[in-house]
Amino acid sequence: MTPPADDLFSAAAEERLASSAPLAERLRPRHLDDVVGQEHLLAPGRPLRSLIESDRLPSVVLWGPPGTGKTTLARLVAGATGRAFEPLSAVSAGVKDVREVVARAAQRLGEHGRRTILFLDEVHRFNKAQQDALLPAVEDGTLTLIGATTENPFFEVNAPLLSRSTLFRLEPLGPAAVQALLERGLAAEGATADEDAVEHLADRAGGDGRAVLTALEVAVALAAGRHGGAGSAPHVTLGDAEAALDLRALRYGRDEHYDVVSAFIKSIRGSDADAGLYWLARMLAAGEDARFIARRLVILASEDVGMADPTALVVADAAARALELVGLPEAQLNLAQAVVHLATAPKSNRVTVALARAKADVADLPAGEVPIHLRDAHYRGAASLGHGEGYEYPHDAPGGWVDQEHRPAEVAARRYYEPSGHGHEEEIGRRMAARQQEQQG
Repeated sequence: MTPPADDLFSAAAEERLASSAPLAERLRPRHLDDVVGQEHLLAPGRPLRSLIESDRLPSVVLWGPPGTGKTTLARLVAGATGRAFEPLSAVSAGVKDVREVVARAAQRLGEHGRRTILFLDEVHRFNKAQQDALLPAVEDGTLTLIGATTENPFFEVNAPLLSRSTLFRLEPLGPAAVQALLERGLAAEGATADEDAVEHLADRAGGDGRAVLTALEVAVALAAGRHGGAGSAPHVTLGDAEAALDLRALRYGRDEHYDVVSAFIKSIRGSDADAGLYWLARMLAAGEDARFIARRLVILASEDVGMADPTALVVADAAARALELVGLPEAQLNLAQAVVHLATAPKSNRVTVALARAKADVADLPAGEVPIHLRDAHYRGAASLGHGEGYEYPHDAPGGWVDQEHRPAEVAARRYYEPSGHGHEEEIGRRMAARQQEQQG
């Protein structure tokens, strides 16, 4: 009985994947110049490269998302400096393992004068006792620690150990770096690919070099299996890329990019939380830069909510910071919370309108001098010029406010900010009206 086509397809893919070391391992750089990304650390003259090339690297903690090259850099350091390399994983190693590494490093240094690098992956998984066991050896130079972590080391690494290490932040791989990795991967696999397949793999990489090479390897295996695994070189299609990622490609062109973003902003401005979440999900599925989305939310918080809900800007800013701290996919929740908060918040564009009015007056009206009572009176000689004379300190007044002019005469009567009756601005409007009534006596 002939096996089903799907079984043959899967068997051919599995056979190809099992025939060699993983693609990510085969493409692991052997020299600093082979590393893609991290130019802020590894470009000629940059700090980490200079320390490596001069063999003066101290103990370091490499902090960055998965697949950004932490393990690769540790191995390159060992190769470039000629030091012994001892790898440990904090997930499985204990204090006993650390002490054995320290003992070997001390023996190596004493007998051969050769120094040792301990590469400790997932260093944040070590408890306090395990991290403390490293301190003496790090302090006296018995070994050089290279710790790798995906978590914020200021929260997860003991302060004494962190203080004895130099922290380097690795960034997610950018589009050019991911593209370079895919080109190398295709060459190593002896394969070709459609442009949209490469774009789909790159879009879904999330800056993770190891993940994109793994996905490419699976896609090549699927392409080879589809053609029986023999004959011409495998050619990866969009379907292969989608199957490798188990995710349908959702893409849009440059024009539609602006249309989708416009729909996203207008949905939130229109207080439609469900629509805002839909467009957020669609942008994320299409590989839109999450930092771009976060920036748009921060802008919208002031542009379309403003003082109607002063916490809107705080929430949007917190979502943007959370994205930098934890990354995707987890930060999707932070972005979604900001979308819901902004969509359901009372709306006001009065800050936007007020700034436009003020800018127009600055451009069109004469630039009057700063009133003398508002001028800086703190420097030597200012008092003789009359600076600050007549200024009334608001905090000395019972209500914390005094009736005095704060603008040049040319624009003294101009009104820029007029609060709406929405949300917090209703209270702001009442306070402003009370002060205006008090001015009019």
